[in-house]
Amino acid sequence: MEAATTGGDARGAGGSGRWAVGAVCGGLVYYHCAVRRASAVSLAADVLLVLLCSLSILGLLFRHLHISVPVDPLEWQISQEMANSIVASLANTFGAAESVLRVAATGHDKKLLFKVVFTLYFLAALGRVVSALCIFCLYMFAQSTDLFDQLPSWVPTGRDSLGGAQDTT
Repeated sequence: MEAATTGGDARGAGGSGRWAVGAVCGGLVYYHCAVRRASAVSLAADVLLVLLCSLSILGLLFRHLHISVPVDPLEWQISQEMANSIVASLANTFGAAESVLRVAATGHDKKLLFKVVFTLYFLAALGRVVSALCIFCLYMFAQSTDLFDQLPSWVPTGRDSLGGAQDTT
C-alpha cells in the first residue's frame, strides 16, 4: 500500500520524468513485440545491443573529455532503502501505465485514445532514429580505429573486394 501512495507525492518533483521513461520503455516494448511480432529473446538482445552501444559511446565521450569513471564495484552499490524505492517507483509506473492503457483500450475516452496512439507512433519513430544513430556511431567508431586493418584477408572490407569485375568506363 505504501508504494501506491508514494507515486502521487513524487509527481511534482520527478514524477513526470518517471512517467516519460516508463512511457518510452513501454512504447518500445509494445512496438517490438506487438507491431514487429518479435520474440522476447529478440527484445532482450536488442536491449543489450542498445545498452552496449550507449555505454561504448559514453565511454568514448568520457575518454575524450578526460573524465575518470570509477570501476570499483563497491562504489556503485546502493542501499536497501534506495532499492526498495526504485522497485516501488517501477511498480507505480507500470500500474499507472496499465490503467491508462486499459481506459484507452475501451474507447470511451477518445482524447486519451488519440494521445496514446500519437505517443506510440512517436515512440516508434524515435526508436528507429535511435537505432540508426547507434549503428552510425558504431560505424564511425569502427572507421576511426584500426579494426579493419586487423581483419583477415578472406573478410571483404569494401565494395571492390566482393569478387566482381569493376566497370572502368
